[in-house]
Amino acid sequence: MREKVFVLYHVRPDDEYADDFKLIGIYKTKRGATAAIKRVADQPGFRDYPLGFEIHPYELGKDHWTEGFGFVSDDEISN
Repeated sequence: MREKVFVLYHVRPDDEYADDFKLIGIYKTKRGATAAIKRVADQPGFRDYPLGFEIHPYELGKDHWTEGFGFVSDDEISN
């Protein structure tokens, strides 16, 4: 069985740029990530979007992005 960590993000909807993601931290346990939410939840920005916290489990030693990526031009965005 692979070791797992818990990644804590805060995601805020952003009309101009789709979503605004902030990586808060990476923790050994889900409980650790939950405790971090309690520590930062009253900070500016986070307190305005209290439902934006997301905890994602990740296995260590595993590729999580296995496909390439492309670019979107300014013309594609405005159409």
